[in-house]
Amino acid sequence: MTNITTRQPPAEPCSRNPLIIQQIIPVLYFVVFITGILLNGVSGWIFFYVPSSKSFIVYLKNIVVADFLMCLTFPFKILGDSGLGPWQLNVFVCRVSAVLFYVNMYVSIVFFGLISFDRYYKIVKPLLTSVIQSVNYSKLLSVTVWVLLLLLAIPNIILTNQSVREVTRIKCMELKNELGRKWHKASNYIFVGTFWIVFLLLIIFYTAITRKIFKSHLKSRRNSSSVKKKSSRNIFSIVFVFFVCFIPYHIARIPYTQSQMDAHYSCHSKEILLYVKEFTLLLSAANVCLDPIIYFFLCQPFREILCKKLHIPLKALNDLDTSKSKRGNTINESTDTL
Repeated sequence: MTNITTRQPPAEPCSRNPLIIQQIIPVLYFVVFITGILLNGVSGWIFFYVPSSKSFIVYLKNIVVADFLMCLTFPFKILGDSGLGPWQLNVFVCRVSAVLFYVNMYVSIVFFGLISFDRYYKIVKPLLTSVIQSVNYSKLLSVTVWVLLLLLAIPNIILTNQSVREVTRIKCMELKNELGRKWHKASNYIFVGTFWIVFLLLIIFYTAITRKIFKSHLKSRRNSSSVKKKSSRNIFSIVFVFFVCFIPYHIARIPYTQSQMDAHYSCHSKEILLYVKEFTLLLSAANVCLDPIIYFFLCQPFREILCKKLHIPLKALNDLDTSKSKRGNTINESTDTL
């Protein structure tokens, strides 16, 4: 066990701008935290009344849980980065809350991938029946996703086991043993690879869905324009969130991780990569504020119950003005929950 003593280290050439790290970023996280906890609290309340009658809804409920748990990790990061909490809080962030932050983020990403596959199967291959379309299978798959990602992440908690005493600034890498450093690097590559695989599949599936819907309504020539707009909006809302929230961070994450491990990076490079990582990670965290908006556009039962709870006439929503006329058609029903 390596001890980090109370002696102040010599002046480090790799400095950080305290205005950015201790003030700007914590304030932005606080805004995301308040917004996210309110929106996801309301979403969880609404989904409590939505029956899990489709695998699509089961996956959405898992995303709500992941986003809400992710929001609960924000206060620890805010207090730790701003220096308002005790030094033990920074240790807790390194060992526990940061790991849970990433677990819930990637759980959300994986479930969006499962939603895209579910929609692809039901719209592009509507005549095929399979056990993978059942609600029970989707629940089992949901448990499997949580277990696998937790198993991948938990060693990052266990192996962050180096003893630490009070210091002015704690670096998370200094709390990991040698195996912990290697596992951290390997798990980073696995998580990043998972994201890019999900994103690629999402593009493939939604491209196929778009073509199927457009061809169907081109043949029927009924409500073609309105349904095209609605389907495109629903599909590209998810793709837009991935582009804005997740892609910048996953481009920045690998070089940042390498800069933590490799000594040949200059201090200036490390500092720049740190700022890029922190701001792109903030964009990923902001996903918890955008997901509830996606639920509203993608899930018709969610819209209906929300409007009922808020006493908003359903007819007041332009997006629902043609829903009744499409209930009898399989593809049209599917576009209501893209």
